[in-house]
Amino acid sequence: MPKPTPSADDAPETPAAGKGRATPTRAEREAANRRPLVANTKEARAAAKADLQARRERARIGMEQGEDKYLPARDKGPQRRWVRDYVDAGWHLSEWVMAAMLLVIVLSLMPFQNVQLWSMAALWAYMLLAVLDMVLLSIRVKKKAAAKFGAERRERGLGWYAAMRALQMRFMRLPKPQVKRGQYPA
Repeated sequence: MPKPTPSADDAPETPAAGKGRATPTRAEREAANRRPLVANTKEARAAAKADLQARRERARIGMEQGEDKYLPARDKGPQRRWVRDYVDAGWHLSEWVMAAMLLVIVLSLMPFQNVQLWSMAALWAYMLLAVLDMVLLSIRVKKKAAAKFGAERRERGLGWYAAMRALQMRFMRLPKPQVKRGQYPA
């Protein structure tokens, strides 16, 4: 027996089961899910910029204070810290090479040839003494570091590191000097 077809009179009063709207197309679903990888709002950019600035400021302060976490690889380690303290504790001729060069530039602007000649000769003599001072400092640092840390454990390049640090004026050194003049490390 054939099934009777439902008529309009037989229809239930409740709506048909379903979501009540059309199924979205694939393109519509992908467009709804699409969002930028990085939040591009004004507030998000400002917050990221402030966070970056705070991290950079903390790193700068940490580097100035000599915290190993913030130092570049060439400055890390207890031996490098010891060398920095040893160099910062002393007076070195090489610290004043820049000041001597500026003085010679000023003196070379004078109209007197004798002043120009002798200032240039004095600068060369001073530079030779500064280089000699750096060589002697390098030898002293290597010997004392070998005595303190052991000859087989001494890092390479400590003498050069000491000489280059001594070449910078004290107020320009990074990390900043942690000891006063005359306070040589043990």
